[in-house]
Amino acid sequence: METTPGVQLPPSAPDAPPAPSPNSSVILSDILGTQRTINIFAGFTRDISSISTRLDASSSNTTVLAPLNSAISALPHKPWEDPRDYAAMGTEAYEGKSGEDRAHRNLRRFAEAHVVPVSPWKEGEKVETLGGGKVWWEVGKDGVAVVQPGGVVVERVVSRVANGEVWVLKGVLNYA
Repeated sequence: METTPGVQLPPSAPDAPPAPSPNSSVILSDILGTQRTINIFAGFTRDISSISTRLDASSSNTTVLAPLNSAISALPHKPWEDPRDYAAMGTEAYEGKSGEDRAHRNLRRFAEAHVVPVSPWKEGEKVETLGGGKVWWEVGKDGVAVVQPGGVVVERVVSRVANGEVWVLKGVLNYA
């Protein structure tokens, strides 16, 4: 399988060379926050118990699809904001305890859309994210790996550890 320089992906064919061995004592929660280019997303994962518990569990293999900080910053609204909330409640949509709860639910929906409960994750394998959406990845004729649906480009795989991998995405997955 051909890949873009700097992009490491798991082998998709049985005869492909094996991926580098993961570090057996390090887990995803240990390394996710060490990458400056994805530290916004890493911070979100610490605030969502369904994700932080999974990343702490050495028995639950996971592929984290972490958007670049620049991709999150480029969104038309913050991941914890939902235009439907503003339409229904106006500018006070996130005021008080109920607003805080709404923001947390929205942030959880965003973060869970980027967590795949499988690792290694084979090319073309359709998997349901923690958020409930179906995703898969493929390498195009140009050698660029993308996560579908949406064609979100995989910049690189930054870490392989005992309970999974961290993939850096150049965009965000649909989380609506």
